[in-house]
Amino acid sequence: MRITIAHNNNEETLKVVAHLKKLLQKKNVVFDAKYPDVVITVGGDGTLINAFHRYINQVSSIRFIGVHTGHLGFYTDWRSYDVDKMVDALFLREPESAKYPLLEANLITESGDKKRYLALNESAVKRVSHTLEADVYINDQLFENFRGDGLCVSTPTGSTAYNKSLGGAVIHPRLKALQMTEIASINNRVFRSLSSPIVIAPDQWITIVPNVDHFVMTIDGSRLDVRNAKKIIYRISNKVINFDRFGHHHFWSRVQNAFIGDKDDPV
Repeated sequence: MRITIAHNNNEETLKVVAHLKKLLQKKNVVFDAKYPDVVITVGGDGTLINAFHRYINQVSSIRFIGVHTGHLGFYTDWRSYDVDKMVDALFLREPESAKYPLLEANLITESGDKKRYLALNESAVKRVSHTLEADVYINDQLFENFRGDGLCVSTPTGSTAYNKSLGGAVIHPRLKALQMTEIASINNRVFRSLSSPIVIAPDQWITIVPNVDHFVMTIDGSRLDVRNAKKIIYRISNKVINFDRFGHHHFWSRVQNAFIGDKDDPV
């Protein structure tokens, strides 16, 4: 088994990483940062998302395990004091994965150039100091003419991130659906959009045709300044991210722990 550890540089994280390396060395693992079978991240969700993008070209052949050393971790299953148990479990059973869908974004320029991106959480299209004007298509049919700050397209797991803060629904990842939420849309007697999140089927796609020459596109929070784009096509990718299933919490338990808290915790 080839393993690598991705981590942030917080003091608590570095202590956990040092202990984790000692445990893995006792198991005689091969540390391989180039072609790992398992990527263990130590930190928070941001650390795991960064590792996902680092190994994005190998994502279908890697299992991710997240160790949580921060305040909130939706993707990170294990706490820092459980790493001994996590390492034992890793070597005492057959590998098994929990698979989550990914978002594919295809950016096509006016000159016909095409760039492809994958996102674990979401991609947003927006303008910073001006209104975004765009035509939105579902499949090849015009759905609405949008005016506002922007649009966010999220995966089911990403539905608990930026999408949720925009008023979108939380979607179970087994649904393999994409969700689009509007960001501060303009709705009056002149301009009109749905003003509600929409969820599309697995075999459908969303196309955003901007009517401006410059806007910002984000992929899991990373910013791209885009000029002269013809359209952006969003669909569910045929690739998935694999999380090691052992210790992987039930989805609704994750949601409860992240946003509501333990029902027995004092208010």
